[in-house]
Amino acid sequence: MNIEFDFFTLDNGLRVLLHLDSKSNVVTSNILYDVGSKHEDPDFTGLAHLFEHLMFSGTTNHSNFDSFLEKVGAQNNAFTSSDLTNYYITIPSNNLEHALYIESDRMSNLNVSQKNLDIQKNVVIEEFKQNYLNQPYGDLHLIIRAASYNVHPYHWCPIGKEISHIEKIDLNIANQFFQNFYTPNNAILVVAGNINFEKTKKMISSHFSSIPFRDVVRRKYLFEPKKKEKIHLNIKRDVPSKCILLAFHMGARLENSFYISKLISRILSSGVSSRLYNNLVMKEKIFSKVETYLGEEIDPSLFYIKGFLNENVDYSLAEKRIFHELESLSSFLISDEELNRVQKKNESALRFSSLNNSYKSVDLAIGALLGNPNLINEDFSMFKSISRKDILIEAKKIFTKTNCTSLYYGKM
Repeated sequence: MNIEFDFFTLDNGLRVLLHLDSKSNVVTSNILYDVGSKHEDPDFTGLAHLFEHLMFSGTTNHSNFDSFLEKVGAQNNAFTSSDLTNYYITIPSNNLEHALYIESDRMSNLNVSQKNLDIQKNVVIEEFKQNYLNQPYGDLHLIIRAASYNVHPYHWCPIGKEISHIEKIDLNIANQFFQNFYTPNNAILVVAGNINFEKTKKMISSHFSSIPFRDVVRRKYLFEPKKKEKIHLNIKRDVPSKCILLAFHMGARLENSFYISKLISRILSSGVSSRLYNNLVMKEKIFSKVETYLGEEIDPSLFYIKGFLNENVDYSLAEKRIFHELESLSSFLISDEELNRVQKKNESALRFSSLNNSYKSVDLAIGALLGNPNLINEDFSMFKSISRKDILIEAKKIFTKTNCTSLYYGKM
């Protein structure tokens, strides 16, 4: 299944991808800005995420961004990651121009006022408290990332290192951030749905071409050196179940190792036939729940294994049994049957996401960000090319104790 698109760049540097889905009655307008938490000053973390909130504060022309879109039947949202900030609008096809207009308006006329800044700082601080500090297990990734990275800015999560960083962001810092990063040459626009290419191109040109190019200044940062020893943390918390979280350093998004790691994650914890579920949940009853997942950042990220322990199970035993499963994967070739099973699951997930214009829009934008707009199509062949030996070699490389940060979290 090949996802076709048209790719071009405006004179001001805005990269644009158009994808036709004639079966859809709605259109997704997705705009990605090449700025995430890794681009922040280490003393003012959480700024990229705070700015995601500020982008909904209204413009000098429209004081209420959401109400403007609601009147034309649109839904919108956004997310911030370590690498990027992404905004999307889903709107009836005949109202597409409203989405393009309002996106161009907030790119050029965002109302970064003291009042709006104060409001959004309070919103983000409350989010920090509710979701990360006062929520059971909410600070797991704040802790594990800080322990796993010493020099790379993945050291902190997009929400920020601490609330005090958000509190001290002032109007001058916010305006400088907007002027530096929210420029057409630092953005990628994707329009996907039942569209007419020529009409859509004209609308995009009409609304975005006049926004001027601006130089983007980026902070330089260091990549994380190879770990030489295991890191371990004990964090006492009053939570319903004891939790263990292991983090292993893995490859970057464009490396072949990323694709192999994705399949390894499925082998370990995707479905009832997966190794960790079958052996450690069903048979040995070490965990009530266990899962694996990838950080999936652009730079080399982390492979996570998280498990919730059953009553009377010791942390050290739980970790030992996880490593036993990892050593098995690192020592013996998986069967053709197991590889085929996870390949089919993975392809099914890819094809399912390709049915949704919002998912496709994000994937197309990320591909363009990485310098390869066709990455969304090449991903299929990359996964299919993975062999049993690839799994063995990558598992042996990743799952060493010196490459691991372990966190015991809960009652001690």
